[in-house]
Amino acid sequence: MQASQTTVDPAEVAKFEAMAAEWWDPKGKFKPLHMLNPCRLDYITTQIAAEFNRNLSDPEPFRGLRLLDIGCGGGLLSEPMARLGASVTGADAAPRNIPVAQVHAEQSGLTIDYRHTTAEAMAEAGEQFDIVLNMEVVEHVADPQSYLTACQQLLKPGGLHLCSTINRNAKSFAVAILGAEFVMRWLPKGTHEWNKFITPDELVDMLQKSGVTTVDRKGFVFNPIAWSWSISAQDLSVNYVTSSLKPA
Repeated sequence: MQASQTTVDPAEVAKFEAMAAEWWDPKGKFKPLHMLNPCRLDYITTQIAAEFNRNLSDPEPFRGLRLLDIGCGGGLLSEPMARLGASVTGADAAPRNIPVAQVHAEQSGLTIDYRHTTAEAMAEAGEQFDIVLNMEVVEHVADPQSYLTACQQLLKPGGLHLCSTINRNAKSFAVAILGAEFVMRWLPKGTHEWNKFITPDELVDMLQKSGVTTVDRKGFVFNPIAWSWSISAQDLSVNYVTSSLKPA
């Protein structure tokens, strides 16, 4: 079981542990994720529907699909996926996040398999899923390549891996760190480390080495005038997301 801990960064886990109780407060420390969530869900649901030939107008379009939300936090993505009919497992390395997620799911009348575990431990156990959601996690692990390889191992052949993170450039430092942490105070100072950010080309290369093929990448762009997020095919300068497939 030694390998199950290879990519967990205890300092990163501690940051999110300290904020666990605020996951479902839209005005709290996770306000940026609450604001981004509709945009993320739009991208995620569109990609899943396209790859698995599902109709999003159906009541439960993702019924029959097994989905892993790795780094699930309080369940901001796990819950809508469960509502869409997927069989959802939410995993997080921060133990305090799990009871928060479990209680909220119960209050919402949803059945979600929440676990305090790691991608490596689940891969070692032979778990496999149709879809792995890996959103805003890879910039917080100690070894991104090993972590992404574990995520690939968790996919069934033909499975879909969705991974979002933050680009590494001067703009991302200004927006994601100076802006979000120091000016807007959306996040506690030190939440992100600029040197851990990953460029889109670096991420695609790591995904390829892990054993999946990237088929799409888009940017999540914040408009400070409209105070809203949108999906961009061109602007991947700060937040961005990739879709990758495991060979069938």
